[in-house]
Amino acid sequence: MNKNHYAIIMAGGIGSRFWPISRTSHPKQFIDILGTGKTLIQNTYERFLKICPKENIYIVTNEAYRDLVKKQLTDITDNQILTEPVMRNTAPCIAYGSFKIDTGNPDAVIVVAPSDHLILDETGFIKTIEKSLATAAKNDCLVTLGIKPSRPDTGYGYIQYTDQNLDNDFFKVKTFTEKPSLEIAKTFIQSGDFLWNAGIFVWSAKAIVEAFKTHLPDMFELFWDARQYYNTPEEKSNIHTSYLQCTNISIDYGIMEKANNVYVLPSEFGWSDLGTWASIYDLAEKDYVGNAVIPSEKVIMYNSSNCMVNVPSDKLVILQDLHDYIVVEANNTLLICPRDQEQNVKKVVADVKQQFGTKYI
Repeated sequence: MNKNHYAIIMAGGIGSRFWPISRTSHPKQFIDILGTGKTLIQNTYERFLKICPKENIYIVTNEAYRDLVKKQLTDITDNQILTEPVMRNTAPCIAYGSFKIDTGNPDAVIVVAPSDHLILDETGFIKTIEKSLATAAKNDCLVTLGIKPSRPDTGYGYIQYTDQNLDNDFFKVKTFTEKPSLEIAKTFIQSGDFLWNAGIFVWSAKAIVEAFKTHLPDMFELFWDARQYYNTPEEKSNIHTSYLQCTNISIDYGIMEKANNVYVLPSEFGWSDLGTWASIYDLAEKDYVGNAVIPSEKVIMYNSSNCMVNVPSDKLVILQDLHDYIVVEANNTLLICPRDQEQNVKKVVADVKQQFGTKYI
């Protein structure tokens, strides 16, 4: 296994669209949301063990989740858990991990990935990442993975690419587009030169450090000046101070949309970002009338179809004459809503917080 291969797993989000199962104190990356016997972050970590040496995998998460990471990833050392004092989007957490890795190994090549995505074709994923690491190691480029779209989905960002390429497979990125309207998404699919943005990146440590210097100079200075503290007892306190000065900005907006050396690899490896209950419904095993029930031991359904049901295993639940609904119970909270209205869950969470404080959030 290549000692210059590193992984940064981003695990600081709160997964509010999976409320009430995903809560601020225990978000979705630490939950076995698919009923597989392993949490999402455990699956992600084990996937990268096949790509990088164990000691080269870093988890960036909120300070509040440090103990959850240690509990679920038992062979991770304290030095591999990089904590944020506040949420500042993806650019600062990627800067922290990348600058720390660069300080220890300037020849490092890094893959950055979320902790809560599903990969069905693990062999295909590993081949894709290894190909990307090889290209990033020998070229001054920033690689992002684009998923070949199967439908005009409004829940994903899109990447448009040109014919200009590296190594025949990596195409120069032309534009990034945030979640479009359905009509625009349809035109993207018809054009044939758009991919879904998977939010998975590969680059050399040198290339990403230089990109921060060029496009986010203030953030560059904060993490560059911290080099003397990486891998010392003063690292955490110094970085936490730096974080409070960081702009709240995504890596896409801060660097990827501005840099002129960004390439995308069109990919297919059974990817889902597991962003909504609809994505869980699509993947879950269903009965003959389309009901997906996790777990299913004590749920009885009469004249009901196409429902997504996730309730405690010790609770008896009876549903009658319910069609195309989401029924979720967790943490003394019950959510029942039409499947086509699930995008309102984030607003519901905000309303609950306003009326009842953080007790149910």
